[in-house]
Amino acid sequence: MPQPRKLVQGNEAVAEGAIAAGARFFAGYPITPSTEIAEILSRRMPEVGGSFLQMEDEIASMGAVIGASLAGVKALTATSGPGFSLMQELIGYAAMAQVPCVIVDVMRGGPSTGLPTDPSQGDVMQSRWGTHGEHSMIVLVPSTVLECFTLTVDAFNLSEQYRTPVIVLSDAMVGHMREAVALRVEDLRLARRGEPDCDPDEYDTVVSTLDHILPRPDLGSRFRVHATGLVYNRRSGAVDTSDPEVAADLGLYLREKIYHHRDAIVRVEEVGTEDAEIGLFAYGSVARSARAAMKAARKKGVRVGLLRPITLWPFPTGAVDRMAEHVETIIVPEMNIRQMAWEVQAAVAGRAKVVDLGRVDGRLITPAQIEELIDREVDHLRAR
Repeated sequence: MPQPRKLVQGNEAVAEGAIAAGARFFAGYPITPSTEIAEILSRRMPEVGGSFLQMEDEIASMGAVIGASLAGVKALTATSGPGFSLMQELIGYAAMAQVPCVIVDVMRGGPSTGLPTDPSQGDVMQSRWGTHGEHSMIVLVPSTVLECFTLTVDAFNLSEQYRTPVIVLSDAMVGHMREAVALRVEDLRLARRGEPDCDPDEYDTVVSTLDHILPRPDLGSRFRVHATGLVYNRRSGAVDTSDPEVAADLGLYLREKIYHHRDAIVRVEEVGTEDAEIGLFAYGSVARSARAAMKAARKKGVRVGLLRPITLWPFPTGAVDRMAEHVETIIVPEMNIRQMAWEVQAAVAGRAKVVDLGRVDGRLITPAQIEELIDREVDHLRAR
């Protein structure tokens, strides 16, 4: 029988998505507007045989998550902007040591303490470039309560498949709103923590390739496990900071293991883009306003299409490229100042006009504001 729908908060859906994905460890520190995730998991983790730890700060939280993952448990943490900043060094360690884990960042206004209870999309660039050095990142952006659930599951699957930290980039609006949804767990595809498909004696000589990323063996397993933040020989696992060829091989691999599979990773939603003369590029909570503005414009006979990136990083260059082939203008509304608009402009490469609509006052961009920009751009097109 169909599962009945119930009123669910976005942060609650994240917590339930983690449980459904098989996560059995959470470490975190309360911070608005993500605190409900920790509150719910403090109850739910023990119910499913998992562990919950409230740590002394976000740095310790990320360290505990990495340790749990190395020991073989699917693990996550949840935070907001200030805590996310504190986690960056250990997120870099997880990327370097190829440790699967999930970080949920429920964005709020900043910098610093900023606007603790108001929504923002100001962590977009930090989610990709927050930690230093060459690395790759997978960042998923929910726009609905149901996506808070499904994308959290996807984040765990991707982290296991590509041996990497994955970020779920929510915001205060999505995290705190409630929608009637059915959180179905029966048909979920779950990546399971496996062992490398080789003998332990051969493990040091078997090399992960871009097409075949070896699973990470657990601490205490029959495999010798080596985890380090230093440059290491990808073939032997030994620390080797003196050989530039070893450093180059590892650095390129850590980046390309994601970008080599970007067609399988990147997900976008395209609505009405086939015949559009004006495009909208919007994500997260702002995409909801963009969808309403698109529908209003269509009713007035203006051909507007919406491109909504679900995977923000790797950036959906191909989808933007397709849109730029036939629209005159792309409008990018976001609750920051051009963090994604610059990426759209680079992908468009002059083939279409890019118009940004930024807001950093803690208020959601409304459909009316986007409609006003659409009308202005239509007037420019008609006057040509």
